[in-house]
Amino acid sequence: MDLADLTHKARILTRLEQEGLKNILFTNCVKDENVKKVIPLITDLVSSSQRYQRAENVEYCIMVIGVPNVGKSSLINSMRRLHLRKGKASPVGGEPGITKAVLTRIQVSERPLMYLLDTPGVLAPRIESVETGMKLALCGAIRDHLVGEDIMADYLLYTLNKQQQFSYVERYGLGEPSDDIESVLKRVALNLGKKHKVKVLTGTGDVNVIAPDYPAAAYELLRTFRKGELGQVLLD
Repeated sequence: MDLADLTHKARILTRLEQEGLKNILFTNCVKDENVKKVIPLITDLVSSSQRYQRAENVEYCIMVIGVPNVGKSSLINSMRRLHLRKGKASPVGGEPGITKAVLTRIQVSERPLMYLLDTPGVLAPRIESVETGMKLALCGAIRDHLVGEDIMADYLLYTLNKQQQFSYVERYGLGEPSDDIESVLKRVALNLGKKHKVKVLTGTGDVNVIAPDYPAAAYELLRTFRKGELGQVLLD
């Protein structure tokens, strides 16, 4: 919840409930907010379910599932910090595919005795629309190179302008908001000193010129957005 615009929290809850989801918690694993509510909720749900009412079972084993790069490993590590005062047990990263297989179970609580299974991210076999795919890509659920950083940066700029999130203007020294991704990326590249040599064909031979590094600028724009440094944005 540290990256989303929670002024839309009521709308998010309504949508999730319409899809049949219950017992929803908003957590922030960076600051460990609301994470302490997870284990009591799981305990209540399991103990109230007749299907799992087994007297001989004194421990809980829970599987953590979700789309790629949504924070599953971060949740496990946050729970370990809070309940066991221990460090990372599951590797994390700002891109999909960090967790490549179901890991051995990881203890996150002593009382009750609870283990979690970290799992690789899963997506639906088909993405319903190009726009849905772009949103997933911006969130890091799809590898950048499969879509193209320049295309994703263009869609991000469109989204920021549509939601009147203009923090990128001051951050990168633009005079005003712009919907021209090329000019924005040029300014980002110049602002960060990102340049590279480009070979230009002329009538007298090849000439190397210094030009703004647009791919590096696009990557920087995406990375900054994913860290929440361009504001809290709700893509749906």
